[in-house]
Amino acid sequence: MELSSVRIENPDEMNFILGHAHFIKTIEDLYEAIVQTNPNMKFGIGFCEASGPALVRWVGNDARLIDLAKSNAMSLRAGHCFIIMIKDGFPVNILNTIKMVPEVTQVFCATANPTEVIIAETDLGRAILGVVDGMKTKAVETEDDIVARKGFLRTIGYKL
Repeated sequence: MELSSVRIENPDEMNFILGHAHFIKTIEDLYEAIVQTNPNMKFGIGFCEASGPALVRWVGNDARLIDLAKSNAMSLRAGHCFIIMIKDGFPVNILNTIKMVPEVTQVFCATANPTEVIIAETDLGRAILGVVDGMKTKAVETEDDIVARKGFLRTIGYKL
């Protein structure tokens, strides 16, 4: 077995969701889940098929995000993983809906941080072991940091 890491290509620090599912129809079900939950969100999905022709299946409503999702999926090449690149929304807007798609077995991360995916490769194929989501924690927040956090959440509309 070989271990490696794959850095998620995300030049504009967009949010994305990385997960695992189990069936070829996942790509269509993820698309439907997103547009039914947040029809204004722009997104692209790449899904790594794990049998048959073993293709990167793809769908979305934004050409650039679709290309980015396909490229990331092809870099990962881990069976049944999916990546959803998001614009005009946040993972929190769709995360529970994605988790409820019957084929989805796991969500590894939902982030805009620089991310590395830890990959194991065997003779059979590749698997995602986990993710490195952003940087190491530097310190415990101060009272000023708390004020800044609360202000940020209100500025982006997530708290009143």
